[in-house]
Amino acid sequence: MTTTHGPARTVLVLGGGIGGTACATRLRRKLPKPHRVVLVEREADYVYSPSTLWLMVGVRTRAQVTRTRAALARRGIEWVRGTVDSIDPATRSAIVDGKRLAGDAMVIALGAELAPEAVPGLEAAGHDLYTLEGMERLRDAFASFRSGRLAIVVADIPFKCPAAPNEAALLLEAELRRRGVRGACEIVLHTPEPGPMPVAGPAVSGALRGMIEARGIRYQPGRKLVSVDAASRRLSFADGSTEEYDLLAYVPPHRAPAVARAAGLVSGTGWIGVDRHTLATTHSGVYAIGDATGIALANGRPLPKAGVLAHAQADVVADNIAREITGRGVPRAFDGRGAC
Repeated sequence: MTTTHGPARTVLVLGGGIGGTACATRLRRKLPKPHRVVLVEREADYVYSPSTLWLMVGVRTRAQVTRTRAALARRGIEWVRGTVDSIDPATRSAIVDGKRLAGDAMVIALGAELAPEAVPGLEAAGHDLYTLEGMERLRDAFASFRSGRLAIVVADIPFKCPAAPNEAALLLEAELRRRGVRGACEIVLHTPEPGPMPVAGPAVSGALRGMIEARGIRYQPGRKLVSVDAASRRLSFADGSTEEYDLLAYVPPHRAPAVARAAGLVSGTGWIGVDRHTLATTHSGVYAIGDATGIALANGRPLPKAGVLAHAQADVVADNIAREITGRGVPRAFDGRGAC
């Protein structure tokens, strides 16, 4: 993107999750009019994903964890409701519902694509912990759960919000205790991870596993799910083992958005490749933030996919784009830090 303080510029933000919304909002604050901030998002409501786990135990409702995106207009953000059909990073443009949109800078914040269909039988057999609809169905099924085995399965890695399956297990366990039926229910958490939140290091991972097991939750690490038989309620794993369940909740496989893969933006990590400090792609004026990216930490481990990190990345990218357009401010770098 060419630095200029004259003609009006347009920043195109693709995706309205935590990262995309934060980026568009900060850009609008930083950029004087007539510079434009255009946010492309197909869903009418913004979902505050950190609160969605509370839906399954009836503590929150859909209305409490969503907000209409129509409010963006009051902040001077142009919301284009539509689906991104394709991306052309060379021209910083995208086809949205058949119409071409272009910007002087483009931020790709499309998140991770959920792919439960990648595991045969999974989608039909259980309840998705990563969609509002899945959470509501789990809430309804869990309401009458009084005995049996509740299985929580992480289908594959990486997945966004590494704490989510562990938090889900603890919330469901607490609710069963509140109902007075905990003794009649078994809870098991299957995951391909070596331990909970391994990126946090062995001390934190070990402490979290201790918390989980102290609640009588059976923790099963190193288990790669390969298929689910809904008729017999049976899970099959890569090591040849199987296990039955009565109620199933799952974290679906995640992958980079199809449009990013088609545009050649995905690196050998399977995710959009970016500079880990600036979030810039190899295309001039094109950035990517959040769950769609693959970033290696200094220790070689992948940066977790988490909303707090997407927000931090959004701030860095927004500030740097605003600086290029206005000539004000200093360059910023993402340091990979975040806590939630």
